[in-house]
Amino acid sequence: MPSRKFADGEVVRGRWPGSSLYYEVEILSHDSTSQLYTVKYKDGTELELKENDIKPLTSFRQRKSGSTSSSPSRRRGSRSRSRSRSPGRPPKSSRPSASASHLADFKEMRREVLEVKLTPLVLKPFGNSINRYNGEPEQRERNDIPHKNTQVVEGTPLPDGRRLKYRLNGFYAFILTSAVVGASLLRGVQLHYVYSHFLQLALAAIVFSVVLSVYLYVRALRAPQDELSPASSGNAIYDFFIGRELNPRIGTFDLKYFCELRPGLIGWVVINLVMLLAEMKLQNRATPSLAMILVNSFQLLYVVDALWNEEAVLTTMDIIHDGFGFMLAFGDLVWVPFIYSFQAFYLVHHPNEVSWPVASLIIALKLCGYVIFRCANAQKNAFRKNPTDPKLAHLKTIHTSTGKNLLVSGWWGFVRHPNYLGDLIMALSWSLPCGFNHILPYFYVIYFTVLLVHREARDERQCKKKYGVAWEKYCQRVPYRIFPYVY
Repeated sequence: MPSRKFADGEVVRGRWPGSSLYYEVEILSHDSTSQLYTVKYKDGTELELKENDIKPLTSFRQRKSGSTSSSPSRRRGSRSRSRSRSPGRPPKSSRPSASASHLADFKEMRREVLEVKLTPLVLKPFGNSINRYNGEPEQRERNDIPHKNTQVVEGTPLPDGRRLKYRLNGFYAFILTSAVVGASLLRGVQLHYVYSHFLQLALAAIVFSVVLSVYLYVRALRAPQDELSPASSGNAIYDFFIGRELNPRIGTFDLKYFCELRPGLIGWVVINLVMLLAEMKLQNRATPSLAMILVNSFQLLYVVDALWNEEAVLTTMDIIHDGFGFMLAFGDLVWVPFIYSFQAFYLVHHPNEVSWPVASLIIALKLCGYVIFRCANAQKNAFRKNPTDPKLAHLKTIHTSTGKNLLVSGWWGFVRHPNYLGDLIMALSWSLPCGFNHILPYFYVIYFTVLLVHREARDERQCKKKYGVAWEKYCQRVPYRIFPYVY
């Protein structure tokens, strides 16, 4: 077993991922299996570094300026002469001679931001923290603020090293919307109008998404190069679809982040409620049907879970990779609220009586899918947050050349994407209360299966490229991708 070079508690210099800069860190521990050191920066950031990314203090000459920066995030408050926005950007006097190195650092940082581990979606249990994602440092916001609607957190590092701030108040926006809808019903407002004009409202949402996409593309033409999406190609049609600007903002208002959850998910719940009321009115019911109650309850739980864990969206491909163009605008404003509510829409004129024994089986299926979905993501989140957590000591891993480990036991030893499996089981449970007389209620689960199978194939290519032999070993240990003994 190779001997370690640095001792616990020793103060050294550690290289910041994606750059050539070294900062003062303290050695916390050493993993003899992976040969990785856990280090802590002065601002509290903890990372795992390889030995060749750590150097003793004696190997650095003392700067006259006496900079006390402990990580790139701390340098942003400096009032030094350098106006650089990136930790790796050299002073003006040395910029021409170091341009090649700077370009390499930029590409490396962008590569680390874009690459994914097991799946691009990072969900987490109840709590408030942004975790390490694709090798990036963990930025924690302690839940010292008593009201979640006032919490502001930082997103993952951008290619130039900056971190944008986001306000987490999606759940409170949902509560406020619910209060407004409830007050409207008490005052006699007829929400049946939404059902009777469903197609017109869907068409209006399509027109609005197109107008918004045109605005986003036109404003992106004036955006600086470092604010463009890594997915943009320079092709006008493709960039209009995928989005050219990564984080379009009006002041501090982030257009993409706002549309990602709030209009679509909250609108979905409101439309489902409208369908429930329409069923009662058109079928002369004193109470909604059991099938309608199941559909509304299942999808309400899904939306509340997503809004409560709003912070998790900050590490998804939608936020860190794709720009804001027609694809996301149409998906957020049209596809989610109007297509995902097909089950409730169908039940208004196609009642399906569900017995309580059958309903119990459907509820059990829904809960099974939710447990798989939530526990798999919670396990992955805990492992990314602190791989040395004693609570995870029973989990088996495979070490990779990137310095990270792959889980090969627990939920991630069952199939390669257990969170996808849980998501699909939940999707099926939404459709079953509608019966089997029409394919329309099953459109979502069919579409979602195709989507996740395609996404899984993309993940496989990326992970094989990133992890190489380690990923091949993982596939041998865990042969099934989504469906055990099937696929």
